[in-house]
Formats: sequence, C-alpha cells, structure tokens
Amino acid sequence: MIGVFKTNIDSQHDKNQVLKALTEQFEASACSVDLEDCDKVLRIVCRQTEENVIALFVQELGYQCTPLD
Repeated sequence: MIGVFKTNIDSQHDKNQVLKALTEQFEASACSVDLEDCDKVLRIVCRQTEENVIALFVQELGYQCTPLD
C-alpha cells in the first residue's frame, strides 16, 4: 500500500519522530515527509494497512493527518 497524506509536520525533529514511529508500527519499507511542500506531504509504503489507521496513528502522535487523493 502507498499512502499519501497532508500533515502539519513542520520541523526536522518532528519529521524524524513521526517517521521512526511509522516505520516501527507499520513496518514501512519507505516513508518520507516533504517539509518544503505547503501540505507537508507524508508518503508511506507499507504492508496492506488502511489509510485511516495510519492517519489516526499520526493524529495520536499529536499531528494533523488527512489522506490525499
């Protein structure tokens, strides 16, 4: 599954924390946040997991996270 999300992650520190947590929780093979993009786009490649599960996980970490189409 490839998930693409709009977030409010805005610092390198926050990015590193979120990516580490996502990689561990969802066994992501690839994960990134584009801090330069106005939507702070999060992309994750992982085993079959529903987008809303990933969005909820990031929200529980304290960030906004909405799936993009």
